[in-house]
Amino acid sequence: MNYGIAFRTLAVKEIHRFFRIWPQTLLPPAITTALYFLIFGKLIGGRIGTVNGASYIDYIVPGIILMSVISHSYSNVVSSFYSTKFQHHIEELLVAPVPNWVILGGYVSGGIVRGLSVGVVVALISLLFAQISVHNVTICLAIAVLTATLFSLAGFINAVFAESFDDISIIPNFILTPLSYLGGVFFSVDMLAGIWQTIAMGNPILYMVNAFRYGMIGVTDIDIVLAFEMTGGFIVLLTLFSLYLLHKGVGIKN
Repeated sequence: MNYGIAFRTLAVKEIHRFFRIWPQTLLPPAITTALYFLIFGKLIGGRIGTVNGASYIDYIVPGIILMSVISHSYSNVVSSFYSTKFQHHIEELLVAPVPNWVILGGYVSGGIVRGLSVGVVVALISLLFAQISVHNVTICLAIAVLTATLFSLAGFINAVFAESFDDISIIPNFILTPLSYLGGVFFSVDMLAGIWQTIAMGNPILYMVNAFRYGMIGVTDIDIVLAFEMTGGFIVLLTLFSLYLLHKGVGIKN
């Protein structure tokens, strides 16, 4: 069987789904981003001055872009796959001769494309407030794709275990958002003192944000190689776990 057709069908469906409702999926991030840059970049940034040799608004641009990639890649997959369960469309996938990796890949692809699309929108908005010349395009693209992949997988796992629409909002609201804001988006680790710096170093989002920041403006608080190793390691773990859940039918066949 040509699994490529099944994969493309799922991926195109997922991509078309969020592009069709672009006023809900692409427009709100643009407005939110403009407010971030206006408040934090222009009003507060002028008083803070420079961070690690970069102006404050230039410093926060990469973090805000990646934060948007994280939240939207996650939300796309968790909402879409849970809706498939809720509306009982999942039965069609279960009876079809389609392997689990095709199902997983189709949904994750939609999350990746939405995350990167929102990232591009946010990056374009940032040009109205900051002038940034990309330091290393390869690192920027690589960490953006890996980050979108990681949080698309995380969204898939959340959707598998979710039993109600409330369950798909708990993780983003109480875990993902706090980790993102504490992931070095608006500050450098060097600004923290003592125990808080140690706690911040335990946040995986900090490494992704700093790797992306290095790719954009050449500034980082952590080792770039470690950031890629950590992100890649989490992707492998979450992929294997997702495939295991599909194989066992957890949250799907009951």
